[in-house]
Amino acid sequence: MPVNLKPLTIDSIFPIKGISLGIAKAHIKKPNRKDLLLVTIAEGSKVSGVFTQNAFCAAPVFLCKEHLKNTSGIRALVVNTGCANAGTGEDGILKAKETCEAVSKLLSIEPHQVLPFSTGVILESLPIDKIRNGLPDALKNLDSSHWIDAAEAIMTTDIAPKAASRKIKIKDKEVVISGVSKGSGMIHPNMATMLSFIATDASINQILLDKLLKEVTGESFNCITVDGDTSTNDSFILIATGKAEHDEINQEDKSYEILRDAIREVAIELAQAIVRDGEGATKFITIQVESGLDNAECRKVGFAIAHSPLIKTAFFASDPNLGRILAAIGYAGIESLDITKIQLFLGNVLVVEKGGRAISYTETQGQEVMKHPEISMRILLNRGNANATIWTCDFSYDYVKINADYRT
Repeated sequence: MPVNLKPLTIDSIFPIKGISLGIAKAHIKKPNRKDLLLVTIAEGSKVSGVFTQNAFCAAPVFLCKEHLKNTSGIRALVVNTGCANAGTGEDGILKAKETCEAVSKLLSIEPHQVLPFSTGVILESLPIDKIRNGLPDALKNLDSSHWIDAAEAIMTTDIAPKAASRKIKIKDKEVVISGVSKGSGMIHPNMATMLSFIATDASINQILLDKLLKEVTGESFNCITVDGDTSTNDSFILIATGKAEHDEINQEDKSYEILRDAIREVAIELAQAIVRDGEGATKFITIQVESGLDNAECRKVGFAIAHSPLIKTAFFASDPNLGRILAAIGYAGIESLDITKIQLFLGNVLVVEKGGRAISYTETQGQEVMKHPEISMRILLNRGNANATIWTCDFSYDYVKINADYRT
């Protein structure tokens, strides 16, 4: 079960003016499950996106990048589960285009005003007929309140739907932010393994929206990992409908900061939910790397620890085999690292100092910290003022079972 992931309630995820969501059971991979999502976006909205940097990016990722270059504005998103439409060559591009054309006809918009997204098994042809047949049902149930249904419709190996909301004030006007995400395995975003869609009714110009998205991505989805595998389909889309009736944000002022901070909170909640629902996860682990020369080296150390199967399996067993953490720090690739300056804390327990085991540390202390479902560690490099936080989970028997049986 997901690690301390709160169940969603319909009154906790707020509608966004200018956004409607429709869901269908298109039977793409399995019968009688929500597997197709249609999102309509009000005319005049601003849309920004970041995507996987996997060279084998999926056909819909390629098309999304092309469509975002158009100046006529994005008016719809369409998401299917059950098939990633990745590793599908020209056939995949054609079927992603056909998906956009099908949506455009239903909504009386242009195909380049549609962003397509797919998630599921790689190297399989997209069942375009099932998508075409499911879209009318998605159109029929379009509603501004269908955020939780949307979160369910984009799930693959996820156990729980993931959504988050905030309400803030900008220039005395109420502004709402809501978002959904999916992801459980093949999680190591690099941009932006996952899909996430966040919308707000705030009004902000395109240049600042693009900047805000990149800032938020770096502090949320780019700080998580489940298994170190970067997907072919990673996408993070941010939409601003401008329906909140405040003056447009066109400079990095207080209003921009308020909006950025709230969207960052939503993105971090969604990113952490992915880790909490990591395939087979039983522990949610926070890795804080402090006092590095720069953020990049702090992230190197954090991800070296977070990616180590030896460390992750030890955490699953609640075994304080903490020498594995030192080994990961040592191979993280940090130049001129003085190991005598490093301090390692597990929870609030000092484990390592002066290049070795802290005199005060006992195995019992380590076991006590590691038996809990939420565990934090701090690594102090003591060579600068930079910090980074990475979120990950353990590896359990179930991770192997889930991925061994994924296609069956």
